[in-house]
Amino acid sequence: MSVLVNKDSKVIVQGFTGSEGTFHAGQMIEYGTNVVGGVTPGKGGQSHLDRPVFNTVSEAVAKTGADVTIIFVPPAFAADAIMEAADAGIKVIIAITEGIPVKDMIKAKEYIKSFDCTLVGPNCPGVITADEAKVGIMPGFIFKKGNVGIVSKSGTLTYEAADQVVKAGLGITTAIGIGGDPIIGTTTKEAVQLLMNDPETHGIVMIGEIGGNLEAQAGAWIAENGTKPVVAFIAGVTAPKGRTMGHAGAIVGGEDDTAEAKKRILREHGISVVDSPADIGKTMAEILGVNA
Repeated sequence: MSVLVNKDSKVIVQGFTGSEGTFHAGQMIEYGTNVVGGVTPGKGGQSHLDRPVFNTVSEAVAKTGADVTIIFVPPAFAADAIMEAADAGIKVIIAITEGIPVKDMIKAKEYIKSFDCTLVGPNCPGVITADEAKVGIMPGFIFKKGNVGIVSKSGTLTYEAADQVVKAGLGITTAIGIGGDPIIGTTTKEAVQLLMNDPETHGIVMIGEIGGNLEAQAGAWIAENGTKPVVAFIAGVTAPKGRTMGHAGAIVGGEDDTAEAKKRILREHGISVVDSPADIGKTMAEILGVNA
């Protein structure tokens, strides 16, 4: 089992022939991901990376049966690319693009509600099911198959957590980078729910940061419905109040937005919270009874 993507996923790349799309599509293909083509308006009929290029997502879906897309479209056009993918029947839409205007994302998120699809991102590293499919920009060699799922707002901390979990002898089922923008598709709670329902996932690493209330919502759901151990880390303990830190959504707006407040809330919900990212792997190993 896996969540969102697996070896059978048929993946297209929007923004396929651009520099970012080209580089990361090449990495995805090298990892073994089933990339069946890509979309660049005006370049339909061409071949790129030995894969067909289409003018529209609907054409790509009709010709390849694609069910997953990854978006490397510039910020001004990325929200339209998300809506086009939903319109075409894509089931999993992974938006890597950073800097999409908030008003555009509000429109796109509302628009796709009427479609049977899942949006991950934007401003995220993507989704990887270890040893099956990498639909994102993460370094694939770090992720080895195992039984721990990862949900994270941070790209680099996703990789750090995965490396630790693998070195602790556990490995990864699926890692979901949800992104750090104010308006995102899949929330922390929704990503945790997916992994809780995956029989191969025995434990979950949840990485959050200052700003917003996604971690608190996830913690409340875990306290009521959780069936697997969760190890959490919250970044931004030293962040000054009122200053955006890295991600557009990482800004402390109220008392419950701080890292310390989030850690307290999660602990109250029975979640194992570590104060240093260096403790993620060994803490999960201890909980699952694995000797690292």
